[in-house]
Amino acid sequence: MRHLRFLSALAREADTKIVLLVLDGVGDVRTAAQPQSALDLATTPNLDALAVAGALGRLTPILPGVTPGSGPGHLGLFGYDASEPDFDIGRGVLEALGLGLDFGPEALTARGNFATADDDGNLTDRRAGRIPTEECRRLCAKLDDAVDRVEGVTVQVEPGESHRFVLILRGEGLSAELTDTDPQQLGVRPLPVAAASLNGEATAARVAAVIERLHKVLADEPRANRVLMRGFSKLPDIPQLGDLYRMRFGAFAGYPLYRGVAAACGMEVVECGKHLDEVVDAVRPRWQDFDFFFLHVKQTDAAGEDGNLRAKADVVEEVDRHLPGLLALEPDVLAVTGDHSTPALMKAHSWHPIPLLMRGPLVFVDDTTAFDEGQAVRGHLGLLRSRELMGMLLAHGDRLAKFGA
Repeated sequence: MRHLRFLSALAREADTKIVLLVLDGVGDVRTAAQPQSALDLATTPNLDALAVAGALGRLTPILPGVTPGSGPGHLGLFGYDASEPDFDIGRGVLEALGLGLDFGPEALTARGNFATADDDGNLTDRRAGRIPTEECRRLCAKLDDAVDRVEGVTVQVEPGESHRFVLILRGEGLSAELTDTDPQQLGVRPLPVAAASLNGEATAARVAAVIERLHKVLADEPRANRVLMRGFSKLPDIPQLGDLYRMRFGAFAGYPLYRGVAAACGMEVVECGKHLDEVVDAVRPRWQDFDFFFLHVKQTDAAGEDGNLRAKADVVEEVDRHLPGLLALEPDVLAVTGDHSTPALMKAHSWHPIPLLMRGPLVFVDDTTAFDEGQAVRGHLGLLRSRELMGMLLAHGDRLAKFGA
């Protein structure tokens, strides 16, 4: 919080436009088993030209060795220290905000997956075959109709995309201090919901009863016969970006979680597609409405989690092809980076530093010539913590006053 207050005290208005383009999970690794990263494999003339005209560096999302979730990863990019308890925003809240749901500070939220279990109750698919969104809507309506109130708790089930949904519970004295029920592996039963502290014990028993009822309703479903809950949480009260930095913030993200993080921080969320050309099409008519633009591309992360290095490189190449449309808007400061690394070799998020590219009239032009991890190590920007990026963007956009006499 001290870091935020310090930057906020220096923030000043300026007639500049700042763009933060986040390629989710873009960072990767070079190892004996995988000698090239996705950025090495990708042909990226436009990103490389930006590297020549600007500078590279790297970001540590939270702390060295700490693997972040998507929420903390983005909070760091927006200047918050996600390791502080005040900014520990749960997945349930982020999904609910991203879906535009109105749930209030007393409601308990959780992000859910529909999943498949065998006759013994062991999980065979944590995502129920990635069922289509229309099927998710049908299942949520079925649950919402059948399960209205359990143990004094009112139950609301809202569909997300594909296998994802949001569970919203309302009742007296509900605590968010609960553990996830997703074991993050197959061949085992879903975990029982448990209290993460003494404060959560009564709530855990009530939520367990809710989940049991949901499973009974889903018992006849061929694929989606279980629910896995993650990120029990309540709406936080965090400083809003516009108040902190005297700017108008616009968020252009196609997936609920990332819209949710942006909304929690006070950004105006603008509807857009999921690929960079669609995102830029949404940005263009709103260019005069904002000073700071958060643009999000998800597919790099999805390819990394699938372990498909070539597909990850293909996404980077797609971004590169559509980059001229963004550059035509002439942002004063442009940063390209990720919220975390998702090495294809690991098929998961990781702690590895994320490559960072920055271009602007006051950016030191270093000797890097391509946007990749190897050159990022040698870049002028060095190794920063993600929460320090906001200060760099503000400074290069002439939006920070001098400190001290």
